[in-house]
Amino acid sequence: MKARTRALLTSVAGACLLTLGGLAWLARDLLATASTEGSGPSLLDLLEEVRQAPAGLGGPRPAPKPPAPLNWNSPLAQACAAVDPELRQRLWQEREALAQQIRRIPTDPSNFGDRYRRDALGHRVDPTPRVIVLHETVYGLDSAINTFLTPHANDEDQVSYHMLIGQQGQIIQVVDPVKRAFGAGFSAFNGDWVVTNPKVGGSINNFALHLSLETPLDGENQGAGHSGYSRAQYDATARVLADWRRRFQIPATHITTHRHVDLGGERSDPRSFNWKELEQRLVALGVEC
Repeated sequence: MKARTRALLTSVAGACLLTLGGLAWLARDLLATASTEGSGPSLLDLLEEVRQAPAGLGGPRPAPKPPAPLNWNSPLAQACAAVDPELRQRLWQEREALAQQIRRIPTDPSNFGDRYRRDALGHRVDPTPRVIVLHETVYGLDSAINTFLTPHANDEDQVSYHMLIGQQGQIIQVVDPVKRAFGAGFSAFNGDWVVTNPKVGGSINNFALHLSLETPLDGENQGAGHSGYSRAQYDATARVLADWRRRFQIPATHITTHRHVDLGGERSDPRSFNWKELEQRLVALGVEC
């Protein structure tokens, strides 16, 4: 009996050692992944995926397909115009000071979120920004900022952009580009969306960057157009877009409008936008042509 008991204890001890060894190997592997730059998701990313995974068993549920793509014919894909040397010199000088000129505001956490690595149905998704959406505020800059500073408990009231551009060329960061701004609700770009909120449907917010220009006074209405944006706004917009394009490797053909991505047919912004003004500045900054 004693010999049989000793054998049983020895077997249990061996099984415990194997289990501990397996856990140690798994921890070592995860820590190695977390410490190797560019080798895949970090330990924190893996833990975030677990947190974001939907409850229930049986694996991811089928995701709804986006509507047939309405292809974006980019105005920036055309032949580039010659560059004014004075414009190039001015923009390059201003480009160096971009980081110091950005004003950051304490946007309420209810108005933005994390970029997801899994959608609401459990599918892996790529959160890397790959499209830039242009908007306009419709009302003044201060009114827009107050909206972002205000807590909003209801999903339909939550809104934000990554960057605001004032009429005098002010550059205001509303949401860090690594985070998910709520710039477009029910939306898609070239047949691509991510379902992060099943109540809303698909949206581009998980992989989009949003920039909004302050609307001139004569555009604070529902009219089809207005007097347009200032030279300072086009200068600042081009500098921000050049920075984003270099940082995230976004092609010029993926700079689009809220009007184009909106699937509800309710958005028309940015009205009266002059694509030639933007193109000239992107060429001058060396990120186009």
